[in-house]
Amino acid sequence: MKLLLLAINAKYIHTNPALYALRQYARDYAEHIVLREYTINHEPDAILKGIYEVHPQVLCVSCYIWNIRMVREIIADYRKIDPSVVIYLGGPEVSYDARDFLLTNPAADGILVGEGDATFRELVEYHLMQEAGQRTQECRAVQQAPAGMSREDIRGLVFRREDGTICENELRELLDFAALPFPYADMKALGAFEHKIIYYETSRGCPFSCCYCLSSVEKRVRFRALELVRQELQIFLDNRVAQVKFVDRTFNCNEQHALAIWQYIKEHDNGVTNFHFEIAADLLTQREMELLRTMRPGLVQLEIGIQSTNPQTIEAIHRRMDLDKVRAAVAAVREGRNIHQHLDLIAGLPYEDYTSFARSFNEVYAMRPDQLQLGFLKVLKGSAMHEMTAEHEIQYKEEPPYEVLSTKYLPYAEVLRLKEVEELTEVYYNSGQFLCSLPFLERYFASPFAMYEALAAYYRSNGLFEVKHSRLARYESLYRFAEECANGTAGHEVWMSEDGRRLDETACRVLAELLMFDFCSREKPKSRPFFAESQDAYREQWRQYRRSYSEGMQDVSGQLAMEHFYYDLQKASETGEIEEKEGFVIFDYREREPLHGICRISRKEA
Repeated sequence: MKLLLLAINAKYIHTNPALYALRQYARDYAEHIVLREYTINHEPDAILKGIYEVHPQVLCVSCYIWNIRMVREIIADYRKIDPSVVIYLGGPEVSYDARDFLLTNPAADGILVGEGDATFRELVEYHLMQEAGQRTQECRAVQQAPAGMSREDIRGLVFRREDGTICENELRELLDFAALPFPYADMKALGAFEHKIIYYETSRGCPFSCCYCLSSVEKRVRFRALELVRQELQIFLDNRVAQVKFVDRTFNCNEQHALAIWQYIKEHDNGVTNFHFEIAADLLTQREMELLRTMRPGLVQLEIGIQSTNPQTIEAIHRRMDLDKVRAAVAAVREGRNIHQHLDLIAGLPYEDYTSFARSFNEVYAMRPDQLQLGFLKVLKGSAMHEMTAEHEIQYKEEPPYEVLSTKYLPYAEVLRLKEVEELTEVYYNSGQFLCSLPFLERYFASPFAMYEALAAYYRSNGLFEVKHSRLARYESLYRFAEECANGTAGHEVWMSEDGRRLDETACRVLAELLMFDFCSREKPKSRPFFAESQDAYREQWRQYRRSYSEGMQDVSGQLAMEHFYYDLQKASETGEIEEKEGFVIFDYREREPLHGICRISRKEA
């Protein structure tokens, strides 16, 4: 018997930890189990071909909101190719309404509900026994299985009987998390993780009850034994994995657990591996903060879900959060200048209208995270939010990912406007490519959100949302936008700063230099934006500075660049003040700051 575990991930760099965990739990039968990973960007025909080449008697597919439509198509088509194959599905997108899913998807034979580790192992045993015809030495690994085992005996399984009726077995109790095997025990043998994110968990469940999240369904938190965690982390470190992403829903809900893991990571840092954690910032303790401050820059990154700063919204979604503590914690981490912080907001929540969301945006933006992720509410089956849709008139898409279309507070037209702000926040803020120019430009608008609104209006009126942009074009578009605002083009005044500050010709010249500074900070320019000053007049100074700068070094001319500027760019970016200060900046691309990839920068007065 051959069983295929199939994953269809959202991106190439992703892995599916569930399938590795299932295979490891049933490792006694490893010779019967094949694992294949694809992405939603693969053509369905390529996935069908891959399945056919394995010729599985049993096909098991992991289902999520990002792949379920493709899964439906693939299992329906493969059923036509091989009518005898037995198809099981698992994962959050099919577990909640397993019976209904089977009734509407005849290609599927069964669904694993809840934690599938033990259920999967028993399914393997069952099908091996079916193949053998009886419990004999041919099925040596099934000696632990009860005699006469049938699918009705497998807890956590919902399946279609031969007569077409649906059997819903008893749910399986939660497993001892500490007793589960490590999914990546033999990374070298697996050999599929180069340049990919490894997902890892040291706890299951969440202490919070956020209405939009399925993790709130399990009301308690189970922790993996720290001795096991240390052993498993060392495997990642020994294999110099690029990134390990902890999928613990609130990693720091237990201080002792978090401190022990962070301390181990610090003490065994290999200089390469990065660790990502989702935390509650307002739960960070002084001891945790002090330890984080000592980490190598780039060793750790933190994701912090704020979702909204509207107190009524926070109460409605059953989220517990002290916003003042969040601000203080984010600021304290930022002061260390060694940890990348990613803060999240969700549009479409109860009581959050357009004005309220703009206020949430501005308050979180003021915390200056390294990334500000704007998400849109997804009404997941099985979540408490699913039961609240009528009360708040939440309309959402019929097909996954069930994203919000409108609410009582936020009409569809305003959802579209927020989508535009989201796109431009991603392009200009989250890219980290405009670190000096954006803070300067923001001061000329009523708020950061107002700036992105105005920029979205500019993009919309010039058809720029429909255009594929080069990196250079993004810089030029931002400058043209500022020029248009400075020229007093009708429609932009509504977004401008209320303190009398207005973009003018001088401010645009400073912005041009800041943009050029940002442009050169990331990579040596192959071409220059139209607004940049010609450097022809400074060639002799460049030759002199290059000789003195690189004296005693090997030829580094291809890894250096120099620009002449007229203004104090640091002051302009940090305070908004415009002050003339002529000088040169040398950009050295041999060294880079680990958090944002900024090259080494040296300044020299003219």
